[in-house]
Amino acid sequence: MYDLADVLPDVELDPGTNVLVAGPPLTGKRQIAYDILASGANRGDGSIIVTTKDSADKVLEGFDSRLDDGLEPDIGVVDCVTKQRGIGTIDDDPRIKYASSPVDMTGIGIKLSEFLQDFYETRGHTENRVLFHSVSTLLMYADLQTVFRFLHVFTGRIQSADALGLYVIDSTTHDDQAMNTLKQLFDAVIELEESADGDEPTIRTAGLSP
Repeated sequence: MYDLADVLPDVELDPGTNVLVAGPPLTGKRQIAYDILASGANRGDGSIIVTTKDSADKVLEGFDSRLDDGLEPDIGVVDCVTKQRGIGTIDDDPRIKYASSPVDMTGIGIKLSEFLQDFYETRGHTENRVLFHSVSTLLMYADLQTVFRFLHVFTGRIQSADALGLYVIDSTTHDDQAMNTLKQLFDAVIELEESADGDEPTIRTAGLSP
C-alpha cells in the first residue's frame, strides 16, 4: 500500500493506482504531487519524474528541497525538455534519461520502462512513485486522441509495475469534454479549486477512500 498520510491524512492507495492531480494555475497542483512523491522517498520508495516543462536539473533541485536532511533517494528523471532546446550534447546517466521532446511519446514510454525495471529489479524497490508533469504540455503538441492513447499505455505500465502514478493537469486550459475523456484513465482524482476569499485552495478528492 502507498501511504499518503503526510500529505492527505488517512489515505492509502493500492499498488498500481493512477491519480490525476487537476486544478487551475497557481493552486499548488505541482506542489501537492511533489509532496506525495517526496513523502514516499522519505520512506524509502523509488521516485521517478517525467518532466515536459522543466529541465532535469530544475526538477531535481525542487525535489531535493522537500526531502529529509541527509537523504539520498533513488530518483530517476525523464527529461523531455533539454534535448528539444538543443543545448550541447546530452547523454543519459543513472539519474537522468532524455527524450527528444514532449512529442516523443514512444521515447518517453521507453525511458519510463527502463527506470521501472532498474528500480524494481536492480535497486530492489518494490514500491515506486511516478510523477508526470504535465499532461497539459502534451496536449499543446498533440491532439486529445493521441494523448489518450499514450496515457492509456503509460497508466498500464504503472499498473503492471505495482507503482503509484501521479499526473498533473491544468484543468482550465482544456474543455470539459477533454477533461472528462482523460479522467476515464485514472483510478482517482485530486482537484484543487481556488477559494473565493483568497485563502488556501480547496482540495476535493474522488476515488481516494481512507
